Amino acid sequence: MRVLLQRQHNISSSPRMAEARKPLWRKVPVPSSKISPYRIVIILRLIILAFFFWFRIFTPATDAYSLWLISVICEVWLAFSWIVDQFPKWYPINRDTYLDKLSLRFEREGKLNRLAPVDIFLSTVDPLKEPPIITANTILSILSVDYPVEKVSCYVSDDGASMLLFDTLSETTEFARRWVPFCKKYNIEPRAPEFYFSQKIEYLKDKVQTTFVKERRAMKREYEEFKVRINALVAKAQKKPDEGWVMKDGTPWPGNNDRDHPGMIQEYLGSEGGHDVEGKELPRLIYVSREKRPGHQHHKKAGAMNALVRVSAVLTNAPFILNLDYDNYINNSKAVREAMCFLMDPQHGKKICYVQFPQRFDGIDHHDRYANRNIVFFDINMRGLDGIQGPLYLGTGCVFNRPALYGYDPQVLEKPPKRARDCCPSWCCCCCCCSSRKSKLKSTKGERGVFGGVYGKKKKMKNYSKKGSPVFDLEEIEEGLEGYEEFEKSSLMSQKDFEKRFGESPVFIASTLMEEGGLPRGTNKKTLLKEAIYLISCGYEAKTEWGKEIGWIYGSVTENILTGFKMHCRGWKSVYCMPNRAAFKGSAPINLSDRLHQVLRWALGSVEIFLSRHCPLWYGYGGKLKRLERLAYTNTIVYPFTSIPLLVYCTIPAVCLLTGKFIIPTLTKFASIWLMALFLSIIATGVLELRWSGVSIHDWWRNEQFWVIGGVSAHLFAVFQGFLKVLAGVDTNFTVTSKAAEDSESGDLYHFKWTTLLIPPTTLIILNMVGVVAGVSDAINNGYGSWGPLFGKLLFAFWVIVHLYPFLKGLMGKQNKTPTIIVLWSILLASIFSLVWVRIDPFLPKQTGPILKPCGVEC
Repeated sequence: MRVLLQRQHNISSSPRMAEARKPLWRKVPVPSSKISPYRIVIILRLIILAFFFWFRIFTPATDAYSLWLISVICEVWLAFSWIVDQFPKWYPINRDTYLDKLSLRFEREGKLNRLAPVDIFLSTVDPLKEPPIITANTILSILSVDYPVEKVSCYVSDDGASMLLFDTLSETTEFARRWVPFCKKYNIEPRAPEFYFSQKIEYLKDKVQTTFVKERRAMKREYEEFKVRINALVAKAQKKPDEGWVMKDGTPWPGNNDRDHPGMIQEYLGSEGGHDVEGKELPRLIYVSREKRPGHQHHKKAGAMNALVRVSAVLTNAPFILNLDYDNYINNSKAVREAMCFLMDPQHGKKICYVQFPQRFDGIDHHDRYANRNIVFFDINMRGLDGIQGPLYLGTGCVFNRPALYGYDPQVLEKPPKRARDCCPSWCCCCCCCSSRKSKLKSTKGERGVFGGVYGKKKKMKNYSKKGSPVFDLEEIEEGLEGYEEFEKSSLMSQKDFEKRFGESPVFIASTLMEEGGLPRGTNKKTLLKEAIYLISCGYEAKTEWGKEIGWIYGSVTENILTGFKMHCRGWKSVYCMPNRAAFKGSAPINLSDRLHQVLRWALGSVEIFLSRHCPLWYGYGGKLKRLERLAYTNTIVYPFTSIPLLVYCTIPAVCLLTGKFIIPTLTKFASIWLMALFLSIIATGVLELRWSGVSIHDWWRNEQFWVIGGVSAHLFAVFQGFLKVLAGVDTNFTVTSKAAEDSESGDLYHFKWTTLLIPPTTLIILNMVGVVAGVSDAINNGYGSWGPLFGKLLFAFWVIVHLYPFLKGLMGKQNKTPTIIVLWSILLASIFSLVWVRIDPFLPKQTGPILKPCGVEC
């Protein structure tokens, strides 16, 4: 009878088991009916460009040769920039995930939850510029994420050693004890209270519990009280006492000098005492402030992230890491599960270095004046890269595979004809020197053992920690490797490169050898904490490969581009995940000046990479970087240089109008066909791109406008500052971009702040407007025949003015002022009228009688 029942149970559960064994995600290519015409038009446009340049080069404008030559050079560069931007979009794809299959496979009822642990990194710098209430909301969204609480650890990096953030975390943990159970009980979205309570939706939808309304109102009151306490802390922090800050126990705050202080680690929540009001466990919350000393290079955000990698490795050592900025809250509570569908996939997960989510933003005006949403990049360019080798690392909203951050090569899945029972594929990783990665050792049994990690058989690691000593001897690792085979041990220990590569911490080195993460058994919590303090000391990275081959890569203010580039060069693949509900949301710059400074920082980082040894034009050949992926990375580092031909091309229309010359000679019928074909191919490419991507024409047009605005301002400054920084050593210090604490439709978003970045676009607007006035005035005086040649020049100038129109609106300030279009046309018409009036000169006496002309004969 028992056997019969067991068979019936197996039969009933077999469909469920079969469902659990199915793939966790699938690739969805763009339909051929949409992508094929797009590719055809790209090829046709390339052919038309060739004929267009044949016409432009062999048909010079003899009366304006210098203008013609400059314009042709600019057109060649613009065509090159189009090619490096266009062709990486050749294979756009979409991806679907199956969260239900993920649960069936790793969360079976009555069995141990096998979902992988995740360490979540949150980076902050200055809480007076990064509003603490925003940081608190991000932390609350992390603590209430839909994931097993024992598998979530949140690390907050305080690179400013601020007591304000320290106290903010204390208040946040107390509020989290009530907020987290409320979120999970009623399954609300999003789980950041500021953004949840500000939603203008029917919050009773799908909420049938009778107690929901009462509990929601009570929670909203508690949140308002929480905000009052946070605001009080901010007000107090703005008046620093002369003797420095003092903690509640009366001891001085160690971070009173933010440039000279020891390392600090504080655990707020965790397995011991970290419970909510219902007695359930809460995720771990750990505050980390690395040591700062004068005379040491700390590498800004990249250095702070590497410190978090080391600290988390000895405290929790989750195999996956989620990286967020202080203002990027979790908008979709299942975002971590979405990433796990890729990273825990048995077939492809070991080849994926990270899962990147698109960035979405709150607080942007309806018209998106400054193209803050950047939809064209996130929904077109990144989806195109996903079909090649994977998207770029954007700096936030990214879930990493920890071995990829350690500089290891991806696992090579080989299929030998026969394999021993206990033999599994080993991970292949790079050696301590990048140039020696190609050399591999082979064992007599056919297994491969390469320095950096053995990810084959799982062995027990011996506890090698010393009591009361934060620093250990490297020799103790040998005792911890007794479980490995002799050859594997010799291949690991034959080179004493652990120390050179990872630093002098055997605890950390041992953590890198653990395939599934976790800590060695029997480890002492106090000892691990001392080791963590040692790992964030300012001198730990000296003479190691941190920032060179390991972790976040140094050498650019846009460390994210370098970090992802190095991983792709080693053969890793990345994934772009776009769930229906945005996974994360952040804040956008609140005015034109802040937006331009943000773009300036990105462009300067690209110039630094271009001038470094990691330039994609020459780095990594012979590796595993695909050609189109290299082309995409080339586009990320050369686009700031487009600012120079763009600036020249925006100036030429005004010069042509003021001088009466033009860069294109009189067109023949044949030449006009190629010119019209070029314009039609440009339009067709844009239309078909919008068709397969689903991006609106409004977002596309805003992107085109800000491409010109940013190109002639921020990108131009970045080129010169980059050369000054790399060649002359003149560094530029950047301030944190200001963000809006609350969504304001007509407040600080339109506030005008002067900066030198505004000078070039303003000059171009005035110059082209004066050129239009001068050209029209000249045509009025010269008669009907001069209007034909004037049409092309005016069209050229209006192209510049229309693209700079959002910039002109930004100069005008708030929306409640006179509409910009009225001001623009008023100035234009007044200028035309004035010039015509002066030309006619009605106050001079009119000449009567015959008009005398020189006869040409000497009398």
